[in-house]
Amino acid sequence: MTDIPTLERTLIGAVAAAADEAALEAVRVSALGKKGSVSELLKTLGAMTPDERREKGPLINGLRDRVNAAIAERKAALEETALAARLAAERVDVTLPLQEGPQTRGRIHPISQVIDELTAIFADMGFSIAEGPDIETDFYNFTALNFPAGHPARDMHDTFFLPPDDKGERKVLRTHTSPVQIRTMLGQKPPIRVIIPGRTYRCDSDQTHTPMFHQVEGLVIDKSSHIGHLKWILEEFCKAFFEVDQVKMRFRPSFFPFTEPSAEVDIQCARKGGEIRFGEGEDWLEILGCGMVHPNVLRNCGLDPDEYQGFAWGMGIDRIAMLKYGMPDLRPFFEADVRWLSHYGFRPLDLPTLAGGLSS
Repeated sequence: MTDIPTLERTLIGAVAAAADEAALEAVRVSALGKKGSVSELLKTLGAMTPDERREKGPLINGLRDRVNAAIAERKAALEETALAARLAAERVDVTLPLQEGPQTRGRIHPISQVIDELTAIFADMGFSIAEGPDIETDFYNFTALNFPAGHPARDMHDTFFLPPDDKGERKVLRTHTSPVQIRTMLGQKPPIRVIIPGRTYRCDSDQTHTPMFHQVEGLVIDKSSHIGHLKWILEEFCKAFFEVDQVKMRFRPSFFPFTEPSAEVDIQCARKGGEIRFGEGEDWLEILGCGMVHPNVLRNCGLDPDEYQGFAWGMGIDRIAMLKYGMPDLRPFFEADVRWLSHYGFRPLDLPTLAGGLSS
């Protein structure tokens, strides 16, 4: 017969020494499992005489109960220790600032932001968006826009010419977004009210010029549009874009092959402390060119200039972004520097609206 007190001390010691729940389970199986030491003692009760059963039964059953109780107590202690360790490991210090997630750390490029702002402003005036290819034919980029072959006005554009194709025609990287005006007039009937944001290309590079840059042009064609409408649209645009209550603008005569009359537009500003502020001051800053669509351009698009007339304007998106947001150099726009983008970029969920603020 096994020495019950000795077995009890051994089992209780093993329970107390169990370092984790897996070790404790191994002790339980070795003691109370189907072939455990306590279970084997319980099996001997059936072969005992009644007197022996009355004597040994309480001892063996008591051993089982005390081992069970010790295991339960140790299990509770181990669970409490594990919970305390988990709480300590997963503790959150609520006094620390919340770390930004990837959705809020990302930034919208200023060019994308300004295009969204332009879209919000002109959509409120009833304009739609028109787009076209970056690679254009000579007809769309020059001829249809009243640039005759060999005309000196073509020298105004430092053009990237592509190698001749099978027909000997040399396509170009579009020097302005004006070809989309031609495609729009050829593809739909007036009235037309569109703006055309997009990439353009010219062979030029310095602090304020890059070989690839962005323009936005506007076009209105109908039977009664006139230069007074053009002036109102540009004034309302400048007030909304630069977020000022009033602006002063002046129109200076200029020349563009595709408009007649043509004008350069200056906006009143003040230069203070290295900043340019609009809606105040005594200085002037050129921001765009505009004019009434040339009758030859209308004819090239199949429109009768005696029935239809219209106006157009164009400006550099990169330039107005620099003016509005105080960026001194154009070249970092295209250098993919994350530090620059984190400084000048915009939060992705703050979509510009006229009601909520363009740049809030």
